[in-house]
Amino acid sequence: MNEKKKDEARGAFEFLKDWGDALTRWTERWIPDAFVIVIVLSIVTFILALIWGFKPEVGMGQRAFDSIKAWGDGFWALLSFAMQMCLIMMTGYILACSPPIRKLLDGLSGWSNPEKPWQAIVVMALFSMIIAWLNWGLSLIGSAMLALFIVRRNPKVDYRLLVAAAYLGLGCTWHSGLSGSATLLVATPDNFLIKGKLLDAVIPTTNTIFHPFNLILTIIVVAVVTILMALMHPRPGRAFVVHPELMNKLKLYEAPPRPAKYESPSDWMNWWPGFNIIVFIGGIIWIIWHFSTKGIGKGLTLDAVNFTMLMLGILFHWRPWSFIKATEDAGKAVWGIVIQFPFYAGIFGLFKFTMLSQAFTNAFVAISNPQTFPLFIYWYGGLLNYLIPSGGGEWAVVSPYIIPAAKQLGVGMGTTVVTYAWSDMLTDMIQPFWAIAMLAVAKLNFRDIMGWLLMVFFVYFIITSLAFLFFIPNF
Repeated sequence: MNEKKKDEARGAFEFLKDWGDALTRWTERWIPDAFVIVIVLSIVTFILALIWGFKPEVGMGQRAFDSIKAWGDGFWALLSFAMQMCLIMMTGYILACSPPIRKLLDGLSGWSNPEKPWQAIVVMALFSMIIAWLNWGLSLIGSAMLALFIVRRNPKVDYRLLVAAAYLGLGCTWHSGLSGSATLLVATPDNFLIKGKLLDAVIPTTNTIFHPFNLILTIIVVAVVTILMALMHPRPGRAFVVHPELMNKLKLYEAPPRPAKYESPSDWMNWWPGFNIIVFIGGIIWIIWHFSTKGIGKGLTLDAVNFTMLMLGILFHWRPWSFIKATEDAGKAVWGIVIQFPFYAGIFGLFKFTMLSQAFTNAFVAISNPQTFPLFIYWYGGLLNYLIPSGGGEWAVVSPYIIPAAKQLGVGMGTTVVTYAWSDMLTDMIQPFWAIAMLAVAKLNFRDIMGWLLMVFFVYFIITSLAFLFFIPNF
Protein backbone atom coordinates (compact mmCIF):
# COMPACT_ATOMS: atom_id res chain seq x y z
CA MET A 1 0.00 0.00 0.00
CA ASN A 2 1.57 3.37 -1.06
CA GLU A 3 1.55 6.49 1.11
CA LYS A 4 -1.41 8.07 -0.72
CA LYS A 5 -3.62 5.05 -0.09
CA LYS A 6 -2.44 4.91 3.52
CA ASP A 7 -3.41 8.56 3.98
CA GLU A 8 -6.85 7.89 2.48
CA ALA A 9 -7.35 4.95 4.83
CA ARG A 10 -6.27 7.01 7.81
CA GLY A 11 -8.69 9.73 6.73
CA ALA A 12 -11.48 7.16 6.89
CA PHE A 13 -10.30 6.15 10.35
CA GLU A 14 -10.38 9.82 11.45
CA PHE A 15 -13.99 9.99 10.25
CA LEU A 16 -14.80 6.92 12.30
CA LYS A 17 -13.11 8.47 15.31
CA ASP A 18 -15.31 11.56 14.95
CA TRP A 19 -18.35 9.30 14.66
CA GLY A 20 -17.21 7.33 17.67
CA ASP A 21 -16.72 10.52 19.65
CA ALA A 22 -20.28 11.56 18.82
CA LEU A 23 -21.62 8.15 19.88
CA THR A 24 -19.68 8.36 23.14
CA ARG A 25 -21.08 11.84 23.88
CA TRP A 26 -24.59 10.55 23.13
CA THR A 27 -24.06 7.60 25.47
CA GLU A 28 -22.74 9.82 28.27
CA ARG A 29 -25.66 12.23 27.82
CA TRP A 30 -28.53 9.76 27.52
CA ILE A 31 -27.46 6.40 29.02
CA PRO A 32 -27.53 6.62 32.83
CA ASP A 33 -25.66 4.52 35.36
CA ALA A 34 -26.21 0.76 35.15
CA PHE A 35 -28.12 0.80 38.46
CA VAL A 36 -30.60 3.34 37.07
CA ILE A 37 -30.97 1.24 33.92
CA VAL A 38 -31.86 -1.90 35.87
CA ILE A 39 -34.55 0.05 37.76
CA VAL A 40 -35.96 1.38 34.46
CA LEU A 41 -35.94 -2.13 33.01
CA SER A 42 -37.71 -3.42 36.12
CA ILE A 43 -40.46 -0.84 35.65
CA VAL A 44 -40.77 -1.62 31.93
CA THR A 45 -40.97 -5.37 32.64
CA PHE A 46 -43.57 -4.71 35.35
CA ILE A 47 -45.72 -2.81 32.82
CA LEU A 48 -45.30 -5.58 30.25
CA ALA A 49 -46.37 -8.11 32.87
CA LEU A 50 -49.53 -6.06 33.52
CA ILE A 51 -50.33 -6.22 29.80
CA TRP A 52 -49.32 -9.76 28.79
CA GLY A 53 -48.55 -11.60 32.00
CA PHE A 54 -52.06 -12.77 32.95
CA LYS A 55 -55.23 -14.29 31.57
CA PRO A 56 -57.82 -11.76 30.27
CA GLU A 57 -60.24 -12.34 33.13
CA VAL A 58 -57.72 -11.18 35.78
CA GLY A 59 -58.42 -7.59 36.86
CA MET A 60 -55.80 -4.83 36.73
CA GLY A 61 -55.58 -4.51 40.50
CA GLN A 62 -54.90 -8.22 40.93
CA ARG A 63 -52.39 -8.09 38.06
CA ALA A 64 -50.46 -5.30 39.77
CA PHE A 65 -50.41 -7.10 43.11
CA ASP A 66 -49.40 -10.44 41.61
CA SER A 67 -46.69 -8.74 39.54
CA ILE A 68 -45.19 -7.18 42.66
CA LYS A 69 -45.29 -10.60 44.31
CA ALA A 70 -43.53 -12.14 41.30
CA TRP A 71 -40.87 -9.42 41.43
CA GLY A 72 -40.28 -9.95 45.14
CA ASP A 73 -40.32 -13.74 44.88
CA GLY A 74 -37.57 -13.63 42.28
CA PHE A 75 -35.48 -10.91 43.96
CA TRP A 76 -33.10 -13.29 45.76
CA ALA A 77 -33.14 -16.11 43.19
CA LEU A 78 -29.69 -15.28 41.80
CA LEU A 79 -27.63 -14.92 44.98
CA SER A 80 -25.40 -17.89 44.15
CA PHE A 81 -24.98 -16.71 40.56
CA ALA A 82 -24.16 -13.17 41.72
CA MET A 83 -21.48 -14.49 44.06
CA GLN A 84 -20.00 -16.53 41.23
CA MET A 85 -19.85 -13.42 39.02
CA CYS A 86 -18.20 -11.41 41.81
CA LEU A 87 -15.57 -14.10 42.24
CA ILE A 88 -14.78 -14.21 38.50
CA MET A 89 -14.08 -10.48 38.62
CA MET A 90 -12.20 -10.56 41.93
CA THR A 91 -10.05 -13.63 41.27
CA GLY A 92 -9.04 -12.27 37.86
CA TYR A 93 -8.15 -8.92 39.42
CA ILE A 94 -6.20 -10.56 42.27
CA LEU A 95 -4.24 -12.73 39.84
CA ALA A 96 -3.44 -9.79 37.54
CA CYS A 97 -1.97 -7.86 40.49
CA SER A 98 0.26 -10.70 41.67
CA PRO A 99 4.08 -10.39 41.36
CA PRO A 100 4.52 -13.33 38.94
CA ILE A 101 1.90 -11.96 36.54
CA ARG A 102 3.42 -8.47 36.75
CA LYS A 103 6.80 -9.99 35.87
CA LEU A 104 5.20 -11.88 32.97
CA LEU A 105 3.54 -8.69 31.68
CA ASP A 106 6.84 -6.82 31.90
CA GLY A 107 8.46 -9.55 29.81
CA LEU A 108 5.68 -9.53 27.23
CA SER A 109 6.01 -5.76 26.83
CA GLY A 110 9.51 -6.31 25.43
CA TRP A 111 8.36 -8.57 22.59
CA SER A 112 7.65 -5.70 20.17
CA ASN A 113 10.21 -3.59 18.32
CA PRO A 114 10.09 0.04 19.61
CA GLU A 115 10.79 1.21 16.05
CA LYS A 116 7.73 -0.66 14.74
CA PRO A 117 4.87 0.49 17.00
CA TRP A 118 2.30 -1.61 15.15
CA GLN A 119 3.95 -4.65 16.70
CA ALA A 120 3.03 -3.35 20.16
CA ILE A 121 -0.59 -3.17 19.03
CA VAL A 122 -0.42 -6.79 17.84
CA VAL A 123 0.99 -7.95 21.19
CA MET A 124 -1.65 -5.99 23.09
CA ALA A 125 -4.58 -7.17 20.97
CA LEU A 126 -3.56 -10.84 21.09
CA PHE A 127 -2.95 -10.73 24.83
CA SER A 128 -6.27 -9.03 25.57
CA MET A 129 -8.37 -11.40 23.47
CA ILE A 130 -6.57 -14.63 24.39
CA ILE A 131 -6.48 -13.89 28.13
CA ALA A 132 -10.14 -12.80 28.08
CA TRP A 133 -10.98 -16.19 26.58
CA LEU A 134 -9.28 -17.75 29.61
CA ASN A 135 -10.68 -15.35 32.22
CA TRP A 136 -12.33 -12.00 31.55
CA GLY A 137 -11.51 -10.58 34.98
CA LEU A 138 -7.81 -11.29 34.46
CA SER A 139 -7.93 -9.70 31.01
CA LEU A 140 -9.68 -6.55 32.16
CA ILE A 141 -6.99 -5.57 34.69
CA GLY A 142 -4.06 -7.49 33.20
CA SER A 143 -4.52 -5.81 29.82
CA ALA A 144 -4.55 -2.37 31.41
CA MET A 145 -1.34 -3.18 33.26
CA LEU A 146 0.32 -4.59 30.12
CA ALA A 147 -0.57 -1.39 28.26
CA LEU A 148 1.35 0.62 30.84
CA PHE A 149 4.36 -1.69 30.60
CA ILE A 150 4.27 -1.51 26.79
CA VAL A 151 4.03 2.27 26.57
CA ARG A 152 7.12 2.62 28.76
CA ARG A 153 9.15 0.48 26.34
CA ASN A 154 7.46 1.71 23.15
CA PRO A 155 7.22 5.51 23.37
CA LYS A 156 6.28 5.80 19.68
CA VAL A 157 3.11 3.67 19.94
CA ASP A 158 -0.25 5.43 19.64
CA TYR A 159 -1.43 5.31 23.25
CA ARG A 160 -5.14 5.60 22.47
CA LEU A 161 -5.01 2.72 19.98
CA LEU A 162 -3.00 0.69 22.51
CA VAL A 163 -5.67 1.13 25.20
CA ALA A 164 -8.39 0.34 22.64
CA ALA A 165 -6.54 -2.91 21.88
CA ALA A 166 -6.44 -3.64 25.62
CA TYR A 167 -10.26 -3.51 25.71
CA LEU A 168 -10.77 -5.96 22.84
CA GLY A 169 -11.00 -9.03 25.07
CA LEU A 170 -14.17 -7.72 26.68
CA GLY A 171 -15.68 -7.00 23.28
CA CYS A 172 -14.55 -9.94 21.15
CA THR A 173 -13.78 -13.17 23.02
CA TRP A 174 -14.64 -13.30 26.73
CA HIS A 175 -18.10 -14.91 26.56
CA SER A 176 -16.90 -17.56 24.12
CA GLY A 177 -14.25 -18.69 26.60
CA LEU A 178 -13.59 -20.39 29.91
CA SER A 179 -15.24 -17.76 32.13
CA GLY A 180 -18.37 -17.10 30.06
CA SER A 181 -21.38 -16.48 32.31
CA ALA A 182 -24.04 -18.36 30.35
CA THR A 183 -21.88 -21.21 29.06
CA LEU A 184 -20.51 -22.05 32.51
CA LEU A 185 -23.83 -21.52 34.27
CA VAL A 186 -25.64 -24.11 32.15
CA ALA A 187 -22.78 -26.54 32.87
CA THR A 188 -23.11 -26.02 36.64
CA PRO A 189 -25.31 -28.58 38.46
CA ASP A 190 -28.49 -27.32 40.13
CA ASN A 191 -28.29 -23.89 38.47
CA PHE A 192 -31.34 -21.61 38.57
CA LEU A 193 -32.45 -22.70 35.09
CA ILE A 194 -32.66 -26.33 36.16
CA LYS A 195 -34.39 -25.41 39.41
CA GLY A 196 -36.84 -23.29 37.40
CA LYS A 197 -37.59 -26.21 35.01
CA LEU A 198 -36.26 -24.31 31.99
CA LEU A 199 -33.51 -26.87 31.48
CA ASP A 200 -33.81 -30.59 32.11
CA ALA A 201 -30.08 -31.15 32.71
CA VAL A 202 -26.72 -29.44 32.53
CA ILE A 203 -25.22 -28.60 29.14
CA PRO A 204 -21.55 -29.68 29.17
CA THR A 205 -18.94 -27.28 27.87
CA THR A 206 -18.17 -29.73 25.04
CA ASN A 207 -21.49 -28.54 23.57
CA THR A 208 -20.74 -24.84 24.07
CA ILE A 209 -17.22 -23.54 24.76
CA PHE A 210 -15.38 -26.43 23.12
CA HIS A 211 -17.77 -26.95 20.21
CA PRO A 212 -15.88 -26.60 16.88
CA PHE A 213 -18.15 -23.76 15.71
CA ASN A 214 -17.36 -21.67 18.79
CA LEU A 215 -13.62 -22.37 18.61
CA ILE A 216 -13.33 -21.69 14.86
CA LEU A 217 -15.31 -18.44 15.08
CA THR A 218 -13.13 -17.30 17.98
CA ILE A 219 -9.94 -17.97 16.00
CA ILE A 220 -11.27 -16.10 12.96
CA VAL A 221 -12.30 -13.08 15.04
CA VAL A 222 -8.95 -12.93 16.86
CA ALA A 223 -6.99 -13.10 13.61
CA VAL A 224 -9.06 -10.54 11.69
CA VAL A 225 -9.32 -8.05 14.55
CA THR A 226 -5.58 -8.23 15.31
CA ILE A 227 -4.69 -7.51 11.68
CA LEU A 228 -7.21 -4.67 11.56
CA MET A 229 -5.80 -3.07 14.71
CA ALA A 230 -2.25 -3.24 13.36
CA LEU A 231 -3.31 -1.60 10.08
CA MET A 232 -5.01 1.27 11.94
CA HIS A 233 -1.84 2.50 13.66
CA PRO A 234 -1.21 6.10 12.58
CA ARG A 235 2.09 7.09 11.02
CA PRO A 236 4.66 8.64 13.39
CA GLY A 237 3.67 12.26 12.87
CA ARG A 238 0.02 11.61 13.79
CA ALA A 239 0.39 9.12 16.62
CA PHE A 240 -0.85 10.10 20.09
CA VAL A 241 2.26 9.43 22.17
CA VAL A 242 2.52 9.61 25.94
CA HIS A 243 4.31 12.72 27.18
CA PRO A 244 6.33 12.72 30.41
CA GLU A 245 3.62 14.48 32.41
CA LEU A 246 1.09 11.76 31.56
CA MET A 247 3.64 8.98 32.04
CA ASN A 248 4.16 10.15 35.63
CA LYS A 249 0.43 9.70 36.31
CA LEU A 250 0.31 6.12 35.06
CA LYS A 251 0.63 4.06 38.21
CA LEU A 252 0.69 0.27 38.50
CA TYR A 253 -0.67 -1.64 41.47
CA GLU A 254 2.07 -2.26 44.04
CA ALA A 255 1.90 -5.02 46.63
CA PRO A 256 2.58 -3.80 50.21
CA PRO A 257 6.28 -4.05 51.14
CA ARG A 258 7.23 -6.72 53.67
CA PRO A 259 8.43 -5.16 56.93
CA ALA A 260 12.08 -5.62 57.81
CA LYS A 261 11.15 -6.60 61.35
CA TYR A 262 7.93 -8.09 62.71
CA GLU A 263 6.51 -6.24 65.71
CA SER A 264 4.36 -9.09 66.98
CA PRO A 265 3.45 -12.75 66.36
CA SER A 266 0.36 -11.60 64.45
CA ASP A 267 2.57 -9.64 62.03
CA TRP A 268 4.70 -12.72 61.47
CA MET A 269 1.63 -14.85 60.76
CA ASN A 270 0.25 -12.23 58.35
CA TRP A 271 3.44 -12.48 56.31
CA TRP A 272 4.28 -16.19 56.65
CA PRO A 273 3.98 -17.83 53.20
CA GLY A 274 3.31 -21.24 54.71
CA PHE A 275 -0.40 -20.49 55.05
CA ASN A 276 -0.69 -19.72 51.34
CA ILE A 277 1.28 -22.84 50.41
CA ILE A 278 -0.85 -25.10 52.60
CA VAL A 279 -4.08 -23.76 51.09
CA PHE A 280 -2.73 -24.08 47.55
CA ILE A 281 -1.62 -27.69 48.08
CA GLY A 282 -5.10 -28.61 49.32
CA GLY A 283 -6.66 -26.72 46.42
CA ILE A 284 -4.52 -28.31 43.71
CA ILE A 285 -5.31 -31.80 45.05
CA TRP A 286 -9.04 -31.06 44.77
CA ILE A 287 -8.64 -29.58 41.27
CA ILE A 288 -6.79 -32.66 40.01
CA TRP A 289 -9.39 -34.97 41.55
CA HIS A 290 -12.29 -32.91 40.18
CA PHE A 291 -11.17 -32.83 36.54
CA SER A 292 -9.78 -36.38 36.55
CA THR A 293 -13.16 -37.75 37.64
CA LYS A 294 -15.49 -35.48 35.65
CA GLY A 295 -13.38 -34.47 32.66
CA ILE A 296 -13.21 -31.02 31.11
CA GLY A 297 -16.65 -31.15 29.51
CA LYS A 298 -18.61 -31.72 32.73
CA GLY A 299 -16.02 -30.48 35.21
CA LEU A 300 -15.58 -26.97 33.82
CA THR A 301 -18.17 -25.03 35.80
CA LEU A 302 -18.32 -21.57 37.32
CA ASP A 303 -17.32 -22.97 40.69
CA ALA A 304 -14.38 -24.92 39.28
CA VAL A 305 -13.06 -21.89 37.36
CA ASN A 306 -13.36 -19.61 40.38
CA PHE A 307 -11.74 -22.18 42.67
CA THR A 308 -8.78 -22.59 40.30
CA MET A 309 -8.27 -18.84 39.88
CA LEU A 310 -8.53 -18.30 43.64
CA MET A 311 -5.89 -20.94 44.37
CA LEU A 312 -3.54 -19.42 41.79
CA GLY A 313 -4.08 -15.96 43.29
CA ILE A 314 -3.25 -17.25 46.77
CA LEU A 315 -0.08 -18.95 45.51
CA PHE A 316 1.12 -16.08 43.32
CA HIS A 317 0.72 -13.50 46.08
CA TRP A 318 2.77 -15.87 48.27
CA ARG A 319 2.07 -14.12 51.56
CA PRO A 320 -1.33 -13.67 53.26
CA TRP A 321 -1.02 -9.90 53.67
CA SER A 322 -0.23 -9.34 49.98
CA PHE A 323 -3.24 -11.45 49.02
CA ILE A 324 -5.50 -9.60 51.48
CA LYS A 325 -4.53 -6.18 50.13
CA ALA A 326 -5.06 -7.28 46.52
CA THR A 327 -8.47 -8.65 47.52
CA GLU A 328 -9.33 -5.37 49.22
CA ASP A 329 -8.47 -3.49 46.04
CA ALA A 330 -10.43 -5.96 43.89
CA GLY A 331 -13.50 -5.55 46.08
CA LYS A 332 -13.91 -2.00 44.81
CA ALA A 333 -14.63 -3.37 41.33
CA VAL A 334 -17.54 -5.67 42.23
CA TRP A 335 -19.97 -3.41 44.09
CA GLY A 336 -22.07 -2.97 40.92
CA ILE A 337 -22.60 -6.73 40.61
CA VAL A 338 -23.54 -7.04 44.29
CA ILE A 339 -26.23 -4.38 44.24
CA GLN A 340 -27.60 -4.88 40.71
CA PHE A 341 -28.05 -8.65 40.51
CA PRO A 342 -31.02 -8.79 42.94
CA PHE A 343 -32.85 -6.40 40.59
CA TYR A 344 -32.03 -8.60 37.59
CA ALA A 345 -33.40 -11.49 39.65
CA GLY A 346 -36.57 -9.47 40.22
CA ILE A 347 -36.97 -9.11 36.45
CA PHE A 348 -36.38 -12.86 36.17
CA GLY A 349 -39.20 -13.34 38.70
CA LEU A 350 -41.58 -11.23 36.63
CA PHE A 351 -40.98 -13.55 33.70
CA LYS A 352 -41.01 -16.77 35.69
CA PHE A 353 -44.04 -16.20 37.95
CA THR A 354 -46.34 -14.59 35.36
CA MET A 355 -47.27 -15.52 31.80
CA LEU A 356 -44.92 -12.88 30.36
CA SER A 357 -42.26 -15.41 29.39
CA GLN A 358 -44.86 -17.29 27.32
CA ALA A 359 -45.81 -14.09 25.49
CA PHE A 360 -42.18 -13.37 24.60
CA THR A 361 -41.64 -17.00 23.61
CA ASN A 362 -44.61 -16.86 21.25
CA ALA A 363 -43.28 -13.63 19.70
CA PHE A 364 -39.89 -15.14 18.90
CA VAL A 365 -41.48 -18.31 17.53
CA ALA A 366 -43.78 -16.22 15.31
CA ILE A 367 -40.97 -14.22 13.65
CA SER A 368 -38.36 -16.99 13.43
CA ASN A 369 -37.63 -20.33 11.90
CA PRO A 370 -34.83 -22.75 12.86
CA GLN A 371 -32.38 -21.05 10.48
CA THR A 372 -33.08 -17.40 11.32
CA PHE A 373 -33.62 -17.87 15.07
CA PRO A 374 -29.90 -17.68 15.96
CA LEU A 375 -29.43 -14.48 13.96
CA PHE A 376 -32.50 -12.80 15.52
CA ILE A 377 -31.35 -13.81 19.00
CA TYR A 378 -27.86 -12.55 18.18
CA TRP A 379 -29.08 -9.10 17.12
CA TYR A 380 -31.66 -8.88 19.90
CA GLY A 381 -29.13 -9.88 22.56
CA GLY A 382 -26.58 -7.39 21.24
CA LEU A 383 -29.10 -4.55 21.38
CA LEU A 384 -30.21 -5.50 24.89
CA ASN A 385 -26.59 -5.84 25.98
CA TYR A 386 -26.10 -2.11 25.43
CA LEU A 387 -28.68 -1.51 28.17
CA ILE A 388 -27.71 -4.48 30.38
CA PRO A 389 -23.89 -4.52 30.33
CA SER A 390 -23.72 -7.70 32.39
CA GLY A 391 -23.59 -11.08 30.69
CA GLY A 392 -24.98 -12.87 33.70
CA GLY A 393 -27.65 -10.28 34.38
CA GLU A 394 -28.86 -10.23 30.80
CA TRP A 395 -28.92 -14.04 30.69
CA ALA A 396 -31.20 -14.06 33.74
CA VAL A 397 -33.55 -11.68 31.92
CA VAL A 398 -33.72 -13.39 28.51
CA SER A 399 -33.36 -17.11 29.35
CA PRO A 400 -37.01 -17.55 30.53
CA TYR A 401 -38.27 -16.96 26.98
CA ILE A 402 -35.30 -17.66 24.71
CA ILE A 403 -34.91 -21.26 25.91
CA PRO A 404 -38.61 -22.20 25.49
CA ALA A 405 -38.66 -20.53 22.05
CA ALA A 406 -35.63 -22.55 20.98
CA LYS A 407 -37.31 -25.75 22.17
CA GLN A 408 -40.48 -24.99 20.20
CA LEU A 409 -38.47 -24.31 17.05
CA GLY A 410 -36.29 -27.38 17.50
CA VAL A 411 -33.08 -25.37 17.95
CA GLY A 412 -30.50 -27.14 20.10
CA MET A 413 -29.64 -25.83 23.55
CA GLY A 414 -25.95 -25.68 22.69
CA THR A 415 -26.72 -23.53 19.65
CA THR A 416 -28.96 -21.26 21.73
CA VAL A 417 -26.44 -20.74 24.55
CA VAL A 418 -23.52 -20.12 22.19
CA THR A 419 -25.60 -17.65 20.19
CA TYR A 420 -26.53 -15.76 23.33
CA ALA A 421 -22.90 -15.76 24.52
CA TRP A 422 -21.75 -14.08 21.31
CA SER A 423 -24.69 -11.67 21.31
CA ASP A 424 -23.65 -10.54 24.78
CA MET A 425 -20.27 -9.46 23.36
CA LEU A 426 -21.66 -7.73 20.27
CA THR A 427 -21.97 -4.24 21.73
CA ASP A 428 -19.51 -4.53 24.61
CA MET A 429 -16.78 -2.73 22.70
CA ILE A 430 -18.96 0.36 22.18
CA GLN A 431 -20.41 0.26 25.73
CA PRO A 432 -18.24 2.10 28.30
CA PHE A 433 -19.48 0.22 31.39
CA TRP A 434 -16.70 -2.38 31.68
CA ALA A 435 -14.03 0.03 30.44
CA ILE A 436 -14.31 2.20 33.56
CA ALA A 437 -11.72 0.29 35.60
CA MET A 438 -9.31 0.05 32.67
CA LEU A 439 -9.63 3.72 31.73
CA ALA A 440 -9.06 4.74 35.35
CA VAL A 441 -5.69 2.99 35.16
CA ALA A 442 -4.91 4.35 31.67
CA LYS A 443 -5.97 7.96 32.48
CA LEU A 444 -8.10 8.26 29.32
CA ASN A 445 -11.77 8.87 28.54
CA PHE A 446 -13.88 6.38 26.61
CA ARG A 447 -14.28 8.84 23.74
CA ASP A 448 -10.49 8.64 23.25
CA ILE A 449 -10.74 4.99 22.17
CA MET A 450 -14.28 4.87 20.78
CA GLY A 451 -13.38 5.60 17.16
CA TRP A 452 -11.00 2.66 16.92
CA LEU A 453 -13.48 0.36 18.62
CA LEU A 454 -16.29 1.46 16.32
CA MET A 455 -14.29 0.30 13.29
CA VAL A 456 -13.70 -3.06 14.97
CA PHE A 457 -17.40 -3.26 15.82
CA PHE A 458 -18.44 -2.95 12.16
CA VAL A 459 -16.06 -5.70 11.01
CA TYR A 460 -16.96 -7.92 13.97
CA PHE A 461 -20.69 -7.41 13.34
CA ILE A 462 -20.42 -8.50 9.70
CA ILE A 463 -18.32 -11.61 10.40
CA THR A 464 -20.43 -12.84 13.29
CA SER A 465 -23.79 -12.08 11.68
CA LEU A 466 -22.84 -14.15 8.64
CA ALA A 467 -21.69 -16.93 10.93
CA PHE A 468 -24.98 -17.05 12.86
CA LEU A 469 -27.11 -16.90 9.73
CA PHE A 470 -25.31 -19.35 7.43
CA PHE A 471 -22.76 -21.44 9.31
CA ILE A 472 -23.95 -22.24 12.83
CA PRO A 473 -25.02 -25.92 13.11
CA ASN A 474 -27.84 -27.18 15.28
CA PHE A 475 -26.28 -28.81 18.34
